[in-house]
Amino acid sequence: MARLTITLSDERHQALKEAAARRGKTLGELIDDCLAFYGIKTEAAAADLVARARGRSSLGIDAAERLAVAETRAARRAR
Repeated sequence: MARLTITLSDERHQALKEAAARRGKTLGELIDDCLAFYGIKTEAAAADLVARARGRSSLGIDAAERLAVAETRAARRAR
């Protein structure tokens, strides 16, 4: 497992620790949850998601990928 060092203000660090404690999670687990919420995935996980969605629809691979890219971009712009 990789390790990451980030720099946060003391206030942000304290808020992160408090949020993790309230949820009964470690800082790493909370950050991982946040990354998942924002759709941060490995290329393999994203490809698997597209394949599963394509399997449930009548779209071909090209159409499914175009739709997935368009929806992801729209969601990111909406933030």
